[in-house]
Order: sequence, then structure tokens, then C-alpha cells
Amino acid sequence: MKNKVLELRKSKGLTQEQLADIIGVSRQTINAIEKEKFDPSLPTAFKMAKLFQVPIEGFFFYEEVK
Repeated sequence: MKNKVLELRKSKGLTQEQLADIIGVSRQTINAIEKEKFDPSLPTAFKMAKLFQVPIEGFFFYEEVK
């Protein structure tokens, strides 16, 4: 799943470690999400949406493979 987590995190001036601490996951999880190697759980995505003040669809989107 494509995402804009890196862009949003940087716009808030947060490190991966800080974001991880705020939403209750590991730094490695944030890294994997940003590299689009891991899709977060819904509770994690909702926590990010609340923090970034953006609907989930505003930073996660599905791109179909043709």
C-alpha cells in the first residue's frame, strides 16, 4: 500500500523514534511502513490519522497492479 507517512512525519518535525513512541509501535515498524514494506493495523492507522489530523485515506492509498 502506498503512503505519505514519511512526508507527514517530517512535516511534524518528528523522528521515526518519536512517532513510534507516540503511537505505541517500534521504530522498525515506522521504518517498514514508510518503505511500504508493511501495512499498519487499523488501530495504528487511526492513531496516525489523529496525530497528523488527516483522514486515513489522506495518507494511505491502494495502487492496483495492472
